[in-house]
Amino acid sequence: MKKTFVSMVAAALVFFASAPIAQAAANPYVSASAGVAFLSDSDIEDGGVTIKEAFEYKTGYAVNGAVGLDGGMYRLEAAVGYQENKVDAVWDDPDPDADLSILSFMANGYIDFGMSVSPLEPYVMAGLGYASVDVSRDGDSESDGVFAYQFGAGVGIDATPNVKLDIGYRYFATTDVNFGGVDDLSIASNNIMAGVRVGL
Repeated sequence: MKKTFVSMVAAALVFFASAPIAQAAANPYVSASAGVAFLSDSDIEDGGVTIKEAFEYKTGYAVNGAVGLDGGMYRLEAAVGYQENKVDAVWDDPDPDADLSILSFMANGYIDFGMSVSPLEPYVMAGLGYASVDVSRDGDSESDGVFAYQFGAGVGIDATPNVKLDIGYRYFATTDVNFGGVDDLSIASNNIMAGVRVGL
């Protein structure tokens, strides 16, 4: 798993480094965003049997911070994110005292579709990285580090020459998580984010 993760991140960095952003004058920026996280119900493996929707979640929140380079049509950034959702029910416990949290480290690439006569700048994005998934239940905590990926779309809105407001959608997912008593816990989330991007 670690070899696969390293190989995929290396491939992503090589791709972005060879993109036009590497040959253009790139401007640095920082960004911050927060939003609503809709974590999909998780399937698990128990004794070789798949239990569908074994973990059900309440709507949670997500926050994200990033530093990046803006080359015009292309952007590349390094981002740190955190997401937390309350566990609403578990297959063997309808009223658990549990939370699931995700700390992620992502390398993201963007394509911006700027329109010269409009303050709106639509974009698409994708990212690869690493996530530490933690489940706290009845006072005990277990975690697993896994490969993570995401893709999404949104729009930047000019506020000042150096500041853009950002509204976007992210589909965030990881490879299956394994804990002491849980095998192959699936993680996938649909997140709606709003934030600000400041050119430096």
